[in-house]
Amino acid sequence: MKRVLVVDDEKQITRMLKTSLQSGGYGVVTAEHGIKALEEFTVHKPDLIITDLAMPLMNGLELTQEVRKISSTPIIVLSVRDTDSMKVSALDAGADDYLTKPFSMPELLARVRAQLRRPQRETATPSERRSVGDFILDTAAHTAILRGRALHLTPKEFDLLALLLTNADRVLTHKVLLRSIWGETAEDQPEYLRVLIGQLRKKLDCGDGIRYIQSEPWIGYRLIAMGTQSE
Repeated sequence: MKRVLVVDDEKQITRMLKTSLQSGGYGVVTAEHGIKALEEFTVHKPDLIITDLAMPLMNGLELTQEVRKISSTPIIVLSVRDTDSMKVSALDAGADDYLTKPFSMPELLARVRAQLRRPQRETATPSERRSVGDFILDTAAHTAILRGRALHLTPKEFDLLALLLTNADRVLTHKVLLRSIWGETAEDQPEYLRVLIGQLRKKLDCGDGIRYIQSEPWIGYRLIAMGTQSE
């Protein structure tokens, strides 16, 4: 049974989340703030964390930063603040997804399932050949295969695809992508990323309407490893 750590200082929300997650077949541990959450995380080693942002003693952003120092456990942030800057701050701190309150439980549960399906980053080694959704990636040989079709990628396109696949189903911010592919000096050059994303999308297009790279406006990009039908 997968275990979820729910962190929120509002008891009503905590009870609602606990009930819904347990009905979905998950074990649930709760905490009312970040300091308590770190204690529960150490003891119970949850498979996923759902945390509010605004909490006493240690808020959700600080909790995310502390967890990221020791683990890549998926983190979904919940907040009433629906600003792009707050979403970017949470994702840059290491959160894997961001959901604005109020939200529907079916949507939250779908996001929980998506995060628990994605490959865990600590298990992936740079030299291994691995299968992620529709892709087979070999970083040692610098080769990528999509549904049996070899992809002919430039070095930068390959690096971008490898980074997105390693974090499949997770939103990566523009800042993180730019810094990872080109270095810190490129953080203020978003046009680099737009061009590279456009090139990679064309090479992933199989002509059947399946799309793999999703844009999160003003925030970043997410790769869906199994693809999604374009509308």
